[in-house]
Amino acid sequence: MIEKAFGSWPSPLRAEALATAALRFSQPRLSQGRVYWLEGRASEGGRQVVMSRQGGLSASTNEAEECTPTSVNVRTRVHEYGGGDYTKIKGGLAYVNFSDQRLYLIGTEGGGPLSVEGPRYADFYPSPDGRWLFAVEEVDRGVEEPENRLVVFELPQEGQSVQPQSPRVVASGFDFYSSPVLSPEGDRLAFIAWRHPNMPWDATTLFLMAWGKDGAGGEPQAVTSGMNESVFQPRFSPGGVLTFVSDRSGWWNLYQLRGDSVRPVFLNPEEFGSAQWVFGLSRYDFISEEEILCAYGRSGGARLARLHIESGAMRDLMLPYQDFSGIQIEGSWACFVGSQFHRPSTIVVLDLASGGFEEVAFSSTETLDSGLIVAPESISFESENGRVAHAWFYEPSRTDLCGVKGESPPLLVKSHGGPTSAASPVLDLRTQYWVSRGIGVVDVDYGGSTGYGRAYRESLKGQWGVVDVEDCVAAALFLSQEGRVDHDRLAISGGSAGGYTTLCALTFHDVFKAGASHYGIGDLEALVRDTHKFESRYTDGLVGPYPEARELYRSRSPLHYTERLSCPVIFFQGLEDKIVPPIQAEAMVSALAHQGIAHAYVPFEGEQHGFRRSENISAALEGELYFYSKIFGFESGVQAERVEIVNV
Repeated sequence: MIEKAFGSWPSPLRAEALATAALRFSQPRLSQGRVYWLEGRASEGGRQVVMSRQGGLSASTNEAEECTPTSVNVRTRVHEYGGGDYTKIKGGLAYVNFSDQRLYLIGTEGGGPLSVEGPRYADFYPSPDGRWLFAVEEVDRGVEEPENRLVVFELPQEGQSVQPQSPRVVASGFDFYSSPVLSPEGDRLAFIAWRHPNMPWDATTLFLMAWGKDGAGGEPQAVTSGMNESVFQPRFSPGGVLTFVSDRSGWWNLYQLRGDSVRPVFLNPEEFGSAQWVFGLSRYDFISEEEILCAYGRSGGARLARLHIESGAMRDLMLPYQDFSGIQIEGSWACFVGSQFHRPSTIVVLDLASGGFEEVAFSSTETLDSGLIVAPESISFESENGRVAHAWFYEPSRTDLCGVKGESPPLLVKSHGGPTSAASPVLDLRTQYWVSRGIGVVDVDYGGSTGYGRAYRESLKGQWGVVDVEDCVAAALFLSQEGRVDHDRLAISGGSAGGYTTLCALTFHDVFKAGASHYGIGDLEALVRDTHKFESRYTDGLVGPYPEARELYRSRSPLHYTERLSCPVIFFQGLEDKIVPPIQAEAMVSALAHQGIAHAYVPFEGEQHGFRRSENISAALEGELYFYSKIFGFESGVQAERVEIVNV
């Protein structure tokens, strides 16, 4: 085995190849024996397309087809994060085109735009009889925040052409709506709504209303209280029983409305739901009136199981995946996005009768050497005030290389976004990019992360910039004290809210020697003033009401304490970001320049919140590696032309 300095290991995992080969899969659907899914392509500037392939276990012998026009990018900007960008309707598809945010139909009589210009739409649900298409609408109101409503379009019937229309308003008055679903008989509509300052994982209300051939048959009636309860994914059983996920027990578990009362289907300290950052999430579906196919588990590993509703018996299917998303069923077939520790995500079709399954599409065309992939190690460690935090550690290991005797690898601490999100142990080639070069990675599920129940999620309430930072610091110290990483070469990196955690860790603690902020937050006050509606009151719970808690906002904003920041930082920023505008990064860069601290700033034209274009994904990955190599003194083998380190 060859000895070579950690960080300098040559690796076949190249940033450009990884970015170009990677596809983003979401929103699988089954319709009339075909499986559909949304495919995001970094090689085409992040364009999303609807793909389809014949379902069944012979699906792999058929070629996948692109169902939407080559000029179309299927992506909605409702809530800015989108999701629920398309749906299957009788005889065709309904989708949103990113360029004008209008709703279009194809495959029906003539095709064309169904919505007028102006509003945005997402989270579609077609009625079983093919007459109605429910949607969430977001209407811009200039200086006032946008108005969100639940609306319904009338779909053209046989012989009718597609004409732009203004939809009927089904429900309004709440700040946010999601998850419309109609009963199989078409006589009841269920949906979720919530108000500022709540986020959908804080408190939402499930509503039920009568629906008939002429539309709404009365006012919506609340099924849940909307107090300290997060409801996720309402769905009707084949027999019309309203089913949903709620965390009223402290965990997202399954419930049903039976008569006038809500009763649990299955209570267990595990999660059947997830944080609704985007529309269109699905973690379960009905096999029959008696049985549900569901994904459940704690953060770090989900299982797919068949749940018998009456008895509560759960039978795990023992499939080779650690995460299951977008679960949909039609007849005796199911489909989902399956993810593993060591292989790219796939679109999977499952035969519910035999248990057989087929992978019909792969999210990466890059050929991977299985000996190069490092599996995540689950670690738990003590943080401040006796808290126990969790993380996934990737320790550099190669069959052909090892570090120089007596040395330990550098460590990159990853702080996930949200902050109400979670680290995922499934394969991320960007993580393997670092580990294959001899750099350790620890992906931290700090207090506030999802997947560990409501109490763990709420440990960040009023403590953003404190608990998350302490847990990231504790993860680095835990690994360095165990001698598994180099205490003098600790770095931290994160995007969005993870970028804020990164900047706080670098400013208010002296553990890390370098860091990278990807579209991160430096000034909490600016975030409150400038961000979009969906998150405009998010910080009320994370920090405190603004402006009443203004001093607290200032005390937790790295921008106001740059004199305490003494280590190098690199910034990556999309110039069209509406969630964390470029002024945030530019203000931090200006302050660091004034302090004479080594830094670099890499802006990307045409990018929003998160990078979708392959050339920018590649530039950010290589740029961060190049930056650390110059700070920590190892040979990276990359030349990042866009990275100019100032005051090095």
